[in-house]
This record gives sequence, structure tokens and C-alpha cells, in this order.
Amino acid sequence: MPPPLLLRPLLTVLSLALLPVAANAQAPSVTEADYARAERLIYYAAQPLVDHAPTRVSWLDATHVVYVDHDAKGDRLLQLDTATGKTAPLFKPAALAASLNTLLKTGEKPLKAATLAPKVSLSADGRYRFNVRNTAVLCDARAKCSKLFTAAKPEPGVLSPDKRSEAFIRNWNLWVRELATGKETQLTRDGVENFGYATDNAGWQHSDNAIVAWSPDSRKIATFQQDQRKTGEMYLVSTKLGHPELQSWKYPMAGDKDVTMIERVVIDVPSASVVRLKMPADQHRSTLCDDVSCSPGLWDDVKWAPDSKTLAFASTSRFHKQVWLRIADADTGAVRTAFDETAKTYYESGQVAANWTYLPGSNEAVWFSERSDWGQLYLYDLATGKPKRAITTGEGNVTELLRVDPVTRTAWFVGVGKVAGVDPYYQQLWKVSLDGGEPVLLTPEVADHSIALSPDGKRFVDTYSTSVTPPISVLRDATDGRTVSTIATADITRLKAAGWVPPEPITVKARDGKTTLYGLMFKPSNFDASRKYPVIDYVYPGPQTGSVRG
Repeated sequence: MPPPLLLRPLLTVLSLALLPVAANAQAPSVTEADYARAERLIYYAAQPLVDHAPTRVSWLDATHVVYVDHDAKGDRLLQLDTATGKTAPLFKPAALAASLNTLLKTGEKPLKAATLAPKVSLSADGRYRFNVRNTAVLCDARAKCSKLFTAAKPEPGVLSPDKRSEAFIRNWNLWVRELATGKETQLTRDGVENFGYATDNAGWQHSDNAIVAWSPDSRKIATFQQDQRKTGEMYLVSTKLGHPELQSWKYPMAGDKDVTMIERVVIDVPSASVVRLKMPADQHRSTLCDDVSCSPGLWDDVKWAPDSKTLAFASTSRFHKQVWLRIADADTGAVRTAFDETAKTYYESGQVAANWTYLPGSNEAVWFSERSDWGQLYLYDLATGKPKRAITTGEGNVTELLRVDPVTRTAWFVGVGKVAGVDPYYQQLWKVSLDGGEPVLLTPEVADHSIALSPDGKRFVDTYSTSVTPPISVLRDATDGRTVSTIATADITRLKAAGWVPPEPITVKARDGKTTLYGLMFKPSNFDASRKYPVIDYVYPGPQTGSVRG
């Protein structure tokens, strides 16, 4: 989940915490004391002063939530059992630190119990898996730990749905590794440099992660062979101390005839056979960004059918003005185009994740579009390629489609600006029927809500706050939004004692004199109401999400 709204302004304090500047006078010099005052409230100093605001909230399974709790003593990894309502440490911190220090032979740089709160997931055998100091480990509830791999630093893998295998890249080809035995199997054999399988290389960013989409039955992998053989080179000289280093990578420029392309494939894991989809090479694009993957190891624009027989995917044009939703047969590679959409500016399906989903049981798709000048959801008939109806309408945007239940025909989504008079930057959770009717608001508090939905879609953790109220984390029922229990209420006593003052919510009229603009006003930490101050308007303009950073 993104950080609660109260914590986000901490990232911007430094820019406005220095000396006031008189409007008609020469700017005074900034003293060491001024910098010290600003540093007291910069994010790395201020955020640790917020106590009991759950962070890194995630679901281990349908009934267990894990999160990091923090106070002046340090961090603790807590687990909430939603079936019993009990919260307890996932591990005894001292026992976990001792076990890992012995396992990893940390010597003079031991892991400390007060700061040991790893990001965990469940393994197939019920133990907890996480990475610490570049080593993958498995630990049981008693903190008895072992290394997951015998190799010191194996290639990063993408876990299968059954949690028994992971896919990884080696020498431009795709492999799978059985986690229980360590057995490795090569799936492709014709991958070469600049024409490799599942490679995460957009040029300006790259990693060793494999870009794949596992089928629900863990027997197939959808991926691609990325062709950069004709793509031009980009160069960068480092500016660090010492001799400069020349870096180069494949990077197409505007106007280039030859650009990076992908050839889509489906791999049958048991037989290590490759089925190439029967279509021309696709652009190296997604509906979310200029890369195939906008999140490490994820391929957002590919959705498998529950029976693993077909998959839907979105193909995006080079300039993001057109997108096609296509359906592929995983066994034969046959592809058909269900429908397409063209935008005058550019098509984008969302900010956090691709806001569309595949419903093969009813031969439908839920699709995101801004054709009405608002980001809305539409229900499409995949047989005809025509929209059946608008699922959401009116003012306000759908920002994230979290879940669609094909049985109850219900969609859960995060929206902004859909309630009159509420700050349009506040995120709220809604549910709506695919068959018509008004959306139902599940998070009624006038605040910004961060949502973590359970894997079965029955409950969700809601952490909500404003710029002036501390975060509150609750467990809610996803059917009606009722509060099941309160998980934690943040305590900002230490933060306020350090001199922190919340920013003031403000509204102003736009140039047209009608449109209301919402914002936050940050005052210097030594604000003097008798003096005049400049207004800092700091934006990063462009066709993307605007943001303010410290």
C-alpha cells in the first residue's frame, strides 16, 4: 500500500523549513542552525517519530495479515489472524536475529532484533520466505531458519502460483527451478544476446528479473523473446569520483525505424515446449508505461483464464494512441483481436495496475477508458467486440480496479473525486455490479484510504488519514464496508514534540474562476505571521502523474 496521507508531507518538509524570505529584501544567508532545524523534520528523521502506523501491510493468505509496527523501541513484524481477531509477533525478534546471525555468519555486523522486519511470504510447506542480506531464507514460526538455495546468489526468480517453482533467466534463456530439490530445467534454447527470453530491458531501466505470467495451474508460462538486434545504442558516462565509467544500453530514439519489439510465446513447463503466438511482433509497450513491465517481475497486461487454456493480453501502439485486446489459445498459439480503442492523445489503463480484466466464463472483459473525459469502467462482449454498458459513470475517476468476482458479478475499485465536496485527491474504495446500478461506497470516512484486499476478496485492511489526522488502520468487510476490528491508531506524540506542524488544506479557484483546486500549504517551521513569504510552486510537468518530492 502507498504511505498514509499524513506521512506523505514529511517528504516535502525540507524545501519549506528554511528561513523566511522578505518579499522586498535581499535573501538572508542560511545558517548551520537553519539546516539543523530543517533536518529535524526531513523524512528520514521525522517518519521514525510516528508510532504504531502499520506499514508494508500484506495478506499471507485469506485469513492472515502481516505488517510492520514501529515505535521508539524499533520495528516488529506482527500478524493478525482475522478468524480469531488476535494479533501477535510473527517471530520472537531476538530468536529470529540469533538464528539468522548464526545461519548467515554475520560476525562483526550482526542483524539487530530491533530493526529486523523482513518482507515475508508463505512457502508451499507453510514456512515463511524472505530475503535478508541478499540471501533467500526459510524460517518456521519458532525462527528455525535455513537457506533456500545452496548457491550464494542465484538468479532472481518469479514464483509459480503453487509456490513450488520459480522461473528465471540464464544466458538469455528461460529456466525453472524446483524449490524443494533445487533441480533446474532449461525451457528455451535459442535465446541469444539482444534476442533473449523474458528479458527486463527497457534501456533506461533494466534488471535481471524475468518478465513472465504463470498460468493458474503452474504448468504454462506466458512471456516473450525480446528483439533488440537492430536497436541503436545509448551511452552514459558516470560522474562519480575517480575514473569515469562508460555505460551503454539498447535504446530507440524518436524517429528511429528500428525499435525494440517482442515476439510473444507460451511455454509448456513439463515438456519444455515453446508455442509462438500467431501474430506479428508487438511493440515493446504496455498500457501503463513505455516498458513491457512497469513493476519488477510483473507482466500487467496479460491475464490468464482460470482453466489455463486461454489468455488475454493488450497490445499497445508505439505512440500509445491505440490499444488492442487480444485472446490467445495457449496450446495452438491462435490469436484473435476482440476489440480496440483509439485515443487522440494517448491510451493509459491506470497508474498502479492495468485496470482491465478477462472474464472467459461469460466471454466478457472489464475495460478502462477515458473516452468520457473521466476514467471509467466498461463491460465488453468479447464475442461481438462491442461494449455492453458503462459500469461506472459520472464525475470522478476510477484509479485502480482491485478485483472482479465473476460469480457475484461484482467489481471492487478505488476511485477519486466521486463524492461531491470531498477532496478529489482522497482515495476511496467502492463496489459496483457489472450488470448495472450505482456504486456502493465502502470507506465512508472523509479521508485518503489505502486498501489491502484479501486474496479471497472477503475482507480488506483500510488505512485512512488526512494531512491533519493520524492514520487509523481497520479491518473491514468487503460486502458492506462495516468495520470488523481496529488494528491500530497511529500516535504522533513524538513527531509533534519535535516541532512538526501539519500542512493546512486549502482550496483556491482556477483561472476560470469556477473550478476548485485543492492543495496543501506548508509553512516554514519558524513561521512568523508578521512577515511575507514566497510561494513555492514545484511541479514536474508532463503527461504523467504530478508529484512533489523532498
